[in-house]
Amino acid sequence: MRINVSHVRVGEAERRRLTEALDSGNLAQGRLVAELEAEFAARSGSAFAVATSSGTTALQLALEVAGVGPGDEVITSPFTFVATMNSILTRGAVAHLVDIDETTFNLRPDLVSYVVGPATKAVMPVHLYGLPADMESFGLMKQRTGIRMVEDAAQAHLATQGEYRVGTMDLGCFSLYATKNLTSGEGGLVTGADPKDEESLRVLRNQGMRGRYEYVSIGYNYRLTDLAAAIGLGQLERIDETMAARERNASLLNAGLEGIEGLVTPQVPSGYRHAWHQYTIRLTVDARLNRDELAAELGRQGIGSGVYYPNVLVDYPVFAEHPNVRVEDLSTARRVATEVLSLPVHQGLSSGEVTEVVEVVRAALGSG
Repeated sequence: MRINVSHVRVGEAERRRLTEALDSGNLAQGRLVAELEAEFAARSGSAFAVATSSGTTALQLALEVAGVGPGDEVITSPFTFVATMNSILTRGAVAHLVDIDETTFNLRPDLVSYVVGPATKAVMPVHLYGLPADMESFGLMKQRTGIRMVEDAAQAHLATQGEYRVGTMDLGCFSLYATKNLTSGEGGLVTGADPKDEESLRVLRNQGMRGRYEYVSIGYNYRLTDLAAAIGLGQLERIDETMAARERNASLLNAGLEGIEGLVTPQVPSGYRHAWHQYTIRLTVDARLNRDELAAELGRQGIGSGVYYPNVLVDYPVFAEHPNVRVEDLSTARRVATEVLSLPVHQGLSSGEVTEVVEVVRAALGSG
């Protein structure tokens, strides 16, 4: 592809930090991990950040710390990456799937409120594609019910809703996977405010040890390495530049794609800041081409695109037949899954490349 849907940029800052890690002789979890945690906590507005080996292990640890166990219910979105579901089911908990909003692609708080019950231990809002879920409403729900909020913020580093910064209400989980806006190659972070949660997270990720050979619980090896943290620290140095570039490209795409019949551009509610991990359009039945036909045409023109995600999770047999999956009406999510297509929006794009994407889409849909 001449224009890829994602782009991993590694620069001098990452090389400098990697050299620092290599020269230190300490490649496992150490000083650089602690530095990444402190810097991300400060940038995200959280009291703490605990680094983990992946975004998935971040979710798993957060659910355990939130007290989620066998038989407990976690309400979440059906339209998300599989790690959301896996983290719940591996705790032995029930994943209760509720429908999404067709504009934001995020879990609807009103529908969640309707199904909260005695078994509900946590709600897991997913900030899909980088747009925050309605955390104002979820915050009121938390105050009213006392249930835990575990935010799946894997795609939403430093996104905001008004004054609210994602991951700061209770427990927030971020991914540092290779294609994320902030990457360490592979890794994750859990943010929060309660010192007891922080202590539990640090013990659990390190084989249940509070101090060396001081075992206080059953634990895991979910540690991040200093090598990975070095890359993350280099990335964090230019996160403002990364976000600004993605915001600029999203604005150019929105302006260029406006007015095409059957094409719905992503909209950001007033007061929200979108991280733009993905720029995701919808192709409705009124469009000249359907989603898959447009993706094929883009590919022929050398432009990458992606379908995130082609199905709701419960449509896969492994989950449809699972006894711990409970499903409400998912008609909006199922329809959206047939319509979404993500276009290049990453910080490596030039304005000319964004213009080329717009021109190819408009020509393909008869609006050139």
